[in-house]
Amino acid sequence: MENSKSRTHQGQGLAARAGEFLIGNDLRVTRLGFGAMRITGKGIWGPPSDRAEAIRVLRRAVELGVNFIDTADSYGPHVSEEIIAEALYPYPANLVIATKGGFERPGPDRWVENGTPEHLRSACEGSLRRLRLERIDLYQLHRIDPKVPAQDQLGTLKDLQAEGKIKHIGLSEVTVKQIRHAQTIVPIVSVQNRYSLADRGAEDVLQYCQEEKMGFIPWFPLAAGQLSKENSPIRRVAEHLKATPSQVALAWLLSRSPVMLPIPGTSSVKHLEENVAAAALKMDESKMHELAHAAHGG
Repeated sequence: MENSKSRTHQGQGLAARAGEFLIGNDLRVTRLGFGAMRITGKGIWGPPSDRAEAIRVLRRAVELGVNFIDTADSYGPHVSEEIIAEALYPYPANLVIATKGGFERPGPDRWVENGTPEHLRSACEGSLRRLRLERIDLYQLHRIDPKVPAQDQLGTLKDLQAEGKIKHIGLSEVTVKQIRHAQTIVPIVSVQNRYSLADRGAEDVLQYCQEEKMGFIPWFPLAAGQLSKENSPIRRVAEHLKATPSQVALAWLLSRSPVMLPIPGTSSVKHLEENVAAAALKMDESKMHELAHAAHGG
């Protein structure tokens, strides 16, 4: 029994080794979070093939010290939020659940922007019901819909914030110019853009977030691509550190900026544990530069 118990608690709190960040100066989160997109079916549509494993993944994430979970009403749609509530409600006091609204889902792998005030209000209230929350700690505009004035979209979120349904507001897939404009309408505490060791197109956005002390949430953080191939720099560094390429990619992100909040996702407990172990991996400046230089084809 003791061996079984020790296995259950192995790695407990490990995520905390990634350090902490204050979102909006009052939401204290561990910098290695969990992205809940992959606990849905193929094409981010419908239920997962193994719902019980998805529930185990979420519970194990919390046990490992993850206290920042990112989801969206469009994942499933609705499935990810429902499973989070099923697995974790009533929630631990320190757990921050971030969700997003602004997409309609007509089918698998299909995403249609909808930033109308009516849709955003309905989306937020639906997320509140599914997550069994009275207020969402971090609500993110999944995309700024080009068909709707940004003032209307962000104004709706500002109204929901004033009504106590949202605590903080974040943006996703935006430019620095868009963030600056949004800040003239409502306070913005986080930005979620695609970013990884191999894909640093959002470097200027990361820099702006660092200057403004906003959380930067890189989605698709393990897109190491060709870097993880045999004899690649990331694989050489991984072998030197006795780690996996995925762990090195996550450790690089954590070392890259103090506002970086990676949210690797998975539907497997084994893969989750591998990802969270990256929190304990430390990388010196020479390894950081070697990987960054190699990723740009140097």
